[in-house]
Amino acid sequence: MKKRLKQGLIAGGLAVVLAAGGGTAWALDRFVIPHVEVSDVAAYEAAQSPTATATDDGDSSDTASTTPVVTDTTYTSDDASIAITQYTQGSGSDTVTYYVADITLSDATVLRSAFANNQFGENITALVSETAEANGAIFAVNGDYYGFRDSGIVIRNGVVYRDDGAREGLVFYTDGTAAVYDETQTTAAELLADGAWNTLSFGPALVEDGAVVAGIDDVEIDTNIGNHSIQGEQPRTAIGIIDDNHIVIVVVDGRDSGYSRGVTMTELADIMVSLGATTAYNLDGGGSSEMWFNGEVVNQPSNGGERATSDILYIAAG
Repeated sequence: MKKRLKQGLIAGGLAVVLAAGGGTAWALDRFVIPHVEVSDVAAYEAAQSPTATATDDGDSSDTASTTPVVTDTTYTSDDASIAITQYTQGSGSDTVTYYVADITLSDATVLRSAFANNQFGENITALVSETAEANGAIFAVNGDYYGFRDSGIVIRNGVVYRDDGAREGLVFYTDGTAAVYDETQTTAAELLADGAWNTLSFGPALVEDGAVVAGIDDVEIDTNIGNHSIQGEQPRTAIGIIDDNHIVIVVVDGRDSGYSRGVTMTELADIMVSLGATTAYNLDGGGSSEMWFNGEVVNQPSNGGERATSDILYIAAG
């Protein structure tokens, strides 16, 4: 079974710390050892949000082998309509393969977030499929991997979990709108008062006002041990807003010459614009990029199988 890429990067960083002497215990505590802050997210949300519903949790493991298999790529219920399409462009080593989920929601709160193992904290992970199945999802993608970092504003399903603004975030409001915002210029309480339903803290913003954001290929999200940059041609996950309650989610496969090389940030932004997104935002990528639908992994994760992550975005089966 392959080790997770992020674990490999972290291990390399820890080796440097160890060689330098001191700090090893800190690094293990910060990047490896789980820290549970909320032990029962379902109960916590039910106590604070009238729209939250209880769910069962699932077990986690590092990876699970998978190949892309989608037998039925459309879904319609009273809550949402979902249509998934595979696109392939280029040829040979320049081939790019990506999957697009075009989603219309009856209400903004139909797009939900779930944490691995029904717990909130750092370094808590489970496979996307496990978290999806534990929450009765019909559709899911990886989230922003909030649990790898200890900063950012984390509001999920109308409940505040973290309030430490650090970067450019994306907020979804209960009225069906969404916006890119500067986390350092507001608070979780202010966002919640304005109707925030979910926030994502990774980035960067790819598209604003229907145009590709300049300079995104040079952005670094984190510079700490184990997560240095997101530049170059990589597997990607992005979410875009076409109109109120009309979103598009893209997962690009990569690191597999002849099947899909991955894309740069600007190429990802171009894809989002071509799909009609007026606003688009980059989520966690690399081996984490995964689209799951109706019990199957849609894409081909670059790890050779699913990578355990800390959170998902999902739509529950109707």
